[in-house]
Amino acid sequence: MEQQELSHLLQVRRDKLTELQNEGRDPFKITKYNRTHTSGDITRGYKEEEREITMRGETKTVMAKISPLDGSNVCIAGRIMSKRGMGKVGFCHVQDIDGQVQIFVKKDILGEDEYNHFKKLDIGDIIGAEGEVFTTQTGEISIRVSKLTLLSKSLRPLPEKFHGMTDTDLRYRQRYTDLIMNAEVKKTFINRSKIIAAIRGYLNERGFLEVETPMLVANAGGAAARPFETHFNALDTDFKLRISLELYLKRLIVGGFDRVYEIGRVFRNEGLDTRHNPEFTLMELYQAYTDYHGMMDLTENLYRHVAREVLGTTKITYNGIEMDLGKPFERITMVDAVKKYANVDFNGIKTLEDARAAAKEHNIEYEKRHSKGDILNLFFEEYVEEHLLQPTFVMDHPVEISPLTKKKPENSDYVERFEFFMNGWEMANAYSELNDPIDQRERFAAQEALLAQGDEEANTTDEDFMRALEIGMPPTGGIGFGIDRMCMLLTDSPAIRDVLLFPTMKPIGE
Repeated sequence: MEQQELSHLLQVRRDKLTELQNEGRDPFKITKYNRTHTSGDITRGYKEEEREITMRGETKTVMAKISPLDGSNVCIAGRIMSKRGMGKVGFCHVQDIDGQVQIFVKKDILGEDEYNHFKKLDIGDIIGAEGEVFTTQTGEISIRVSKLTLLSKSLRPLPEKFHGMTDTDLRYRQRYTDLIMNAEVKKTFINRSKIIAAIRGYLNERGFLEVETPMLVANAGGAAARPFETHFNALDTDFKLRISLELYLKRLIVGGFDRVYEIGRVFRNEGLDTRHNPEFTLMELYQAYTDYHGMMDLTENLYRHVAREVLGTTKITYNGIEMDLGKPFERITMVDAVKKYANVDFNGIKTLEDARAAAKEHNIEYEKRHSKGDILNLFFEEYVEEHLLQPTFVMDHPVEISPLTKKKPENSDYVERFEFFMNGWEMANAYSELNDPIDQRERFAAQEALLAQGDEEANTTDEDFMRALEIGMPPTGGIGFGIDRMCMLLTDSPAIRDVLLFPTMKPIGE
């Protein structure tokens, strides 16, 4: 829309508002409206019956929809999305949280003054409509309006309906308009809410306690990520935004809460792409007296439960690929996965020099600081991840990349850890949690050495967490779920920004 045309339309709408205010009909002075039904209440569960109609002298049979509230008086409220008039009769489609319903406005019923006010309404205005539910001659469920109330004047026009809201950047920046214009977008975010509710319901029924832990922390640990930093003026102290939920939730396990979880935002100072946003929603849970095998069972059952609750099926399709959550999830070690897809057996690679030689042979780029375990992980990322389309647990990671995880008793080069993959993406990360404070301090020291070598994602020693471990933490299984990626898969959304109501955007003009 040209700027000059837009400016004219904005002025016309403001002039209409001024006229309403001068007449004592200011919609912004209305504080409430007694809505009795939504569009879904009126249209959901309709019956169909054949009906003969005559239009322009021609008689034909149509399938008429009959509302379960046919003949009832209702009050609905919502936004005008279309409007047309035919002399003394007008029609509108009114949109609310459930969808749209047609209203039928007749001059003889409303009266001349009220009908003239109806004709001045604009697309985007929010109205309340009271009347009787009926079916029009053309077979559409409608409301025969006896009283119409303007509840809010839209002073800015909506996007032109034919083209809709198609500019992706604009959709993310103006999510409010996106939700109005695109029904599928609204459905995605309704399902996101249902997904989170289903997770909570599943865990609450199994004795998990939902808790909240700090976002502003002195030591941002629990993940390999660069934190955001800020300054707290009142204490004249620098803080960081949390990068995970782990270290505080483990303190609660020490304190005697055997099953805890948190769903909340975490913040990582990293790049933007289709699967990464600097603030995202993480769910972490910790369960005393179990291990990473217990976390695998929980993950498998949780995903099935959420899919059934929200979608009504355990078979989902993402980007044209069907994934079956109803079948047992594959379980494979990282070493076996690299052997399967890269034909390199790290069981036979005993030294760092051997690992570097294998990397050079397979064009795997590594850094001087990388250990044998790091190089195994580089092979996994290069050769394996893209093949893990169906639900798969990749187990037993190298100790070098798992600073908070228990070592495998039979082989201390590896730890009791798994990553859960679908569609080639990491969906969750889980451990048999390290509860040996002596071992944990050594792991933190190794992380600090990496930090000194320039690894900005390495952890530093959290002394208060160490104090908690020294008091004693029981054997514990823990897991972190990326809620946004889960929502992407279950709603068939191509990018993380499509499941974040307000994704991080660069300010306009910068």
